[in-house]
Amino acid sequence: MKLPPRLRAVSDLHVGHPQNRAFVQDLHPDNDGDWLLVAGDVAERFADIEWALGLLSSRFARVVWAPGNHELWTPPRDPVTLRGEERYRELVRMCRRLGVLTPEDPYPVWDGDGGPATIAPLFVLYDYTFRVPEAGTQEESLALAYAAGVVCTDEALLHPDPYPSREAWCDARIIETERRLAERDTTLPTVLVNHYPLVREPTDVLRYPLFAQWCGTVRTSDWHLRFDAATVVYGHLHIPRTTFHDGVRFEEVSLGYPREWQPRGPVPDPVRTIHAADDVRRRSSVSG
Repeated sequence: MKLPPRLRAVSDLHVGHPQNRAFVQDLHPDNDGDWLLVAGDVAERFADIEWALGLLSSRFARVVWAPGNHELWTPPRDPVTLRGEERYRELVRMCRRLGVLTPEDPYPVWDGDGGPATIAPLFVLYDYTFRVPEAGTQEESLALAYAAGVVCTDEALLHPDPYPSREAWCDARIIETERRLAERDTTLPTVLVNHYPLVREPTDVLRYPLFAQWCGTVRTSDWHLRFDAATVVYGHLHIPRTTFHDGVRFEEVSLGYPREWQPRGPVPDPVRTIHAADDVRRRSSVSG
């Protein structure tokens, strides 16, 4: 029996790795009406990002992309040398040429299985507020990370231009995103798609707790409630799983690096079916 159109999601494809590129090459929808949500970190180089999103948009009825930190890097060997906001805007222009929706486009409404629901791709970055208890300030948190050798490559390759810092860029993105979300159709539930988890709790399982400071911001900690989320889709942590926070389903949908997914089996299947229906939410303050 043919499945009805479904809302699918994946992140952290990292197609610069040959094994991951082969995974994307073999990725097809189960139904011609399937949508695919891509929650960032497709690749670092522009050509690889364009290849992957172009291929996926040719197969799925609609592809919705939210940027990860890796797309925002300016790698030294990438012919596209744009930095910061200019790089992001060029990624948006590239997506529009491919027919891929971005955080800068009107939010689409999913009317398939479990719908209707507003699909909201987000871009909010991080501001170093996911700190370990012993770090009272951002400066202390970064100092501890450098001393321990746990430092995100963003510090070298993710430039915030024209903003003075990544946290200032994050602040601007939060203000703009809150405005957009407030203007949505409030009669529909939302599926929030962001590269980073909107709440701190998913980072509690990280092997290196100091890395959490590059994983989000406390300023989004109530967005799943304020903006009526049925499901929050995210990646970045490379720990695919389902948890519930304040009764709302959170789906971490990373593929990750080959060394991470290969032990799970020869054929990874991180692509999740996303619950978009309002009635799947469990307002029982369950936390996972």
